[in-house]
Amino acid sequence: MSPRTNESAPEGGPGERSVATTEPDPAPPVRTAQDPSARSAERETAERHQELAEGDQEPAESDPEPAGADREPAAVAAESTQAGDERVAAVRRVSAAARRWRTVQLVACAASLAVALTAGAVVVGAVRDGSGAAAATAPSAVSPQLLAGGDLDTSITALQAHLRVQPKDFGGWATLGLAYVEQARTKGDPSRYPQAQQALDRSLKLRPGNESALAGRAALAAARHDFTGALRYADTVLDENPYSERALSSRIDALVELGRYAEASKAADLADSRRPGVPVFTRYAYVHELRGDVRTARRVLEQALATATSRGDISYVAGALGQLAWNQGQYKDALTFYARALAADDTYLPALEGRARTQAALGDQAAAIKGMEQVVARYPLPQPLVELGELYEARGGPGDAGKAHAQYALVDAWIALAHSYGVDADLDTALAAADHGDRAAALKAARDEWARRHTVHTADALAWALHVNGRDTEALPYARRATATGYRNASFLYHRGMIERATGHGKEARASLRAALDLNAGFSPLGARAARKALEDDK
Repeated sequence: MSPRTNESAPEGGPGERSVATTEPDPAPPVRTAQDPSARSAERETAERHQELAEGDQEPAESDPEPAGADREPAAVAAESTQAGDERVAAVRRVSAAARRWRTVQLVACAASLAVALTAGAVVVGAVRDGSGAAAATAPSAVSPQLLAGGDLDTSITALQAHLRVQPKDFGGWATLGLAYVEQARTKGDPSRYPQAQQALDRSLKLRPGNESALAGRAALAAARHDFTGALRYADTVLDENPYSERALSSRIDALVELGRYAEASKAADLADSRRPGVPVFTRYAYVHELRGDVRTARRVLEQALATATSRGDISYVAGALGQLAWNQGQYKDALTFYARALAADDTYLPALEGRARTQAALGDQAAAIKGMEQVVARYPLPQPLVELGELYEARGGPGDAGKAHAQYALVDAWIALAHSYGVDADLDTALAAADHGDRAAALKAARDEWARRHTVHTADALAWALHVNGRDTEALPYARRATATGYRNASFLYHRGMIERATGHGKEARASLRAALDLNAGFSPLGARAARKALEDDK
């Protein structure tokens, strides 16, 4: 299972249903036009790819900031339009090289990516109250529970209207900041992160050290993959309120993503003793899964599902159960859980993606491609883009190679824009580029990520990046480290097997490759095929 920090995991309180809406977002504009890192990223992409021949433009938002900002609405609108145009142009430049391959369907995919990155199509996620105590003690006219109604955009609109009237409501600003974090995480729009930062900073300026804003900063840091910062903010909150559910959850996430698994396990036990509930249960289960204790992970998730009442919590927990089942090659169970998740929320990305992945593993290639195309059209994020590209490659029909190439180009677009908004996307870069891009860039990104945190996922990414660059002797210790905790992941076993094979460890390689296929025979359309071929060739 991939790291879950950036999924729409429950973080406290009742969950909500994620919905799609075309209602304009009242977010303050992001000053992309003045952002040197954004301009640098765009220049790099422009040097690699030619400008698109078409001159069509996506509309940009021009909503003013709430009252209290020292800016004229006309100036805000002009700046927002310029920023939006630059974001659209950046995506289009990156995808230009793929246009000569692309079909009508790919045009729709590229347009979807451009719209998502300029916040033209808002896919909302769950914002939950992190601590009942915080909500009770904050002298705010707007409780974070305002955002628990199921439609995040509508709730944000109401909150913005409130802040125009009450611009000194520090609790309202903290809630707004957290809402932007959730929007960014659930729809892959990194432009939301500066907006979240602005709202949280305003909250802390109005009331220094307030718990809601500090918890929001922990969530923002984790979403940007600054897990050291996330841990620091979570600990600050817990020093003042040891029972803050949001901070307890953020602390587990940060320790997991820093690779400090023993501490994460203790943090999960502590959180379970202080604030048992769906947010803690799901993290507790993941900590056990990382240690290879799948039985406990499933038992805890099933208990969490039995206690879940909101649609958001049901979809999240059922989706996690589906992913856990898929990881173990239990495809029938996986489809059952994904169906349960989608019954609660038919827009829930991990369930839509997981269902398509499971269909591919069962050999229903047509359904898998159709499902993943629908996911990418609505949520053009790196993992589903890569998965769709590999499904095209595996099918191998007329034009499929070009379609696959175009998906990988769109991954590059997302990564460039994520970097420009302060998101550490090195793990995404390493994983995508190792198999489908610049191998040297993959190795650099993997090394950079490993320098920051030592997790099973970063160990695996570094091992594979070294392998594709022909440095297998150096790769082997990392591949073995990735599987050392007992985490049952077929991709990790496959990577280890191929590296063992390349280093002359034939017996170990065959055992690893068989273990990967025995665990999850459909773990990857291309990887599973390569594993079977290697075993056949080595007979």
